[in-house]
Amino acid sequence: MASGTIADDIRLKLGILSPAERKVARVLLAAYPSSGFETIATLAERAAVSAPTVLRFVNRLGYSGFPDFQATLRAELDDRNASPLSLYEATGDGGAIDSAAGLMARSSQLFTTAVAQTLAETPPHDLENAITLLSDRKKRITLAGGRFTHLLAQYLGLHLMQLRDDVRFLPDRDVERTAMLAALSRRDVLVIFDYRRYEHDKVAIAQLTQEHGGKVVVFTDTWLSPTASHAEVVLPSQVNTPSPYDSLVPTLAVIETVVAGIIGALGGDAHQHMQHGEDTARRIGLV
Repeated sequence: MASGTIADDIRLKLGILSPAERKVARVLLAAYPSSGFETIATLAERAAVSAPTVLRFVNRLGYSGFPDFQATLRAELDDRNASPLSLYEATGDGGAIDSAAGLMARSSQLFTTAVAQTLAETPPHDLENAITLLSDRKKRITLAGGRFTHLLAQYLGLHLMQLRDDVRFLPDRDVERTAMLAALSRRDVLVIFDYRRYEHDKVAIAQLTQEHGGKVVVFTDTWLSPTASHAEVVLPSQVNTPSPYDSLVPTLAVIETVVAGIIGALGGDAHQHMQHGEDTARRIGLV
């Protein structure tokens, strides 16, 4: 999980919390981050615990009190809602570096650190679950991305199409999209790419999938898309970059790690599917 975020700290410490504190943690995670701005009394009531339990919980996370906890959450929320424009304006010049050599050095440091940190903090159980779901040939895989991240959805989807059947992209046209979502069932796995500023339709799509018994896999940033509350698997990535735009390089590393795991899980079936696709492409003159 991504270091420095409250949601991640809570998840990492679930195992050491008391049963009452764990109730508070689950209430916070269920409607994160908005739940963190409720009063102590409201949180205590929703979790069916006492107010002192809520205070012990935030102390366990390392905060001196509830105001300290909420102040940290506000700062995190500012980062979560940042746009390329706001990030550009925050630096005054978009973080421009004078020389090409300086830019290369800065990029090397940022991307190397971001990829290493992302892979180091990827929860093994989430990675394993993602590979299991996406390699299950009884499942039907649907992929959806956002303004920029539709490119990542296509990248993963095209790899999956070479390895297995029943892989598709969420349609752009309203009638087709509605028909596909209305037909969701327990055999469906929805893969969503959603990064700040998060897209509202992705939450509704994830919720629909969950309500129909399907599973949701979310690729997101360290602040976590709201879709995470409906997900079976959450794979967060660092987004540090030398420009005001969030980097997708670490996510690409996670995708390729998942693909490698799927190939291993499918074994000879992956090879046969790739061979059949190659033969078909050759027959119609595509290779």
